[in-house]
Amino acid sequence: MGTSDAARAEPPGADATLHAVSSAVLAVTSHRSVHEVLQVIVGAAARLVDARYGALGVPDDEGSFTEFVVAGVTDEEWEAIGPLPRQHGMLAAMLRDGTPQRLADIRRAGEFEGWPSAHPVLRDFLGVPIRHGARILGFLFLANKRAPGGFTEADEELAVLFAGHAALAMTNARLYEHNRELTVVAERNRLARELHDAVAQKLFSLRLTARAAAALAASDPARSAAELDRVERLAAEALAELRAVIFELRPADLADGLVPSLRKHAEVLDRAYDASVRFTGDRAVTLPDEHERVVFRVVQEALYNALRHGAPKEVTVRLKVRGARLVVEVVDDGRGFDPGENGRNGGGLGLASMAERAASVGAVLTIDAVPAKGTTVRLEVAL
Repeated sequence: MGTSDAARAEPPGADATLHAVSSAVLAVTSHRSVHEVLQVIVGAAARLVDARYGALGVPDDEGSFTEFVVAGVTDEEWEAIGPLPRQHGMLAAMLRDGTPQRLADIRRAGEFEGWPSAHPVLRDFLGVPIRHGARILGFLFLANKRAPGGFTEADEELAVLFAGHAALAMTNARLYEHNRELTVVAERNRLARELHDAVAQKLFSLRLTARAAAALAASDPARSAAELDRVERLAAEALAELRAVIFELRPADLADGLVPSLRKHAEVLDRAYDASVRFTGDRAVTLPDEHERVVFRVVQEALYNALRHGAPKEVTVRLKVRGARLVVEVVDDGRGFDPGENGRNGGGLGLASMAERAASVGAVLTIDAVPAKGTTVRLEVAL
């Protein structure tokens, strides 16, 4: 075989390896919750080196593991095995050394201390650290290669390469969860401010007005009646504000799909407010669940901003598909605001929250507002 023949013969193996690693990496990076990422990592690693069993342990500082997920073991078998393993024996040695370990039979290793009676019997073994810089985020444990002969040097190189990508996925997942927690805290603080600024103050005014009406009932019935009218008006305003906050606290129900859910939400608001709230967009769209939640929440926020702060006569939600992108607009004919002032009411309209939500799924958010001429909130999401 000549040189050209050899060159043609080599790529298939290289392509298969590249495809295996690429598939594993794509599977991991498509998930965001930490536990989900860990589960996908260990499953992808086991498939990558053809291992029957796999595990991923995230060590803590107390001799155990904060997370320990497995592949190749059923839930019933895992429950029968018992508590999470401690950092002893081979696990402790690997965590201490921080280097890959490839063994023909783990039972013959000097550090081997046995396992629970319900534990599967492990033979050939491959352990690889998952590192982020100098820090060990976790360890991949792979055992019992399905093909005869045990794990090879090529398997070890594949696992080490994949562990590098897994470290990035784990770090990103933790950052994503942390940012989501911060967003939840920010949302709670914003709603607390809304309750205090809007509802609490109106209730306080209502209480004072009711006292004044009671005091005037005998001496000045006409003024007392006027104060009672004001009590009724304040009560109605407080009820409307409280209803709006409750709407925001309700979780998005997207079981029927994004378009029906948006249409239903617009119909509810149309009945709850004096302004006309309409939805246009009959075409069904398909988005990942997280993207649908973001679109719904951004539209929900934009609607409430318009209805509670813009005094519009009409608000319209428009949903359009343009090429490979979904474009959703919330357009109102209300009082608008000056974008240069960082939003209405000192920036307390959740504009930053909407921007963060959009950025979390790679969407583009733009806000066009003109004082006394209304506002358009536009969100563009890749389909």
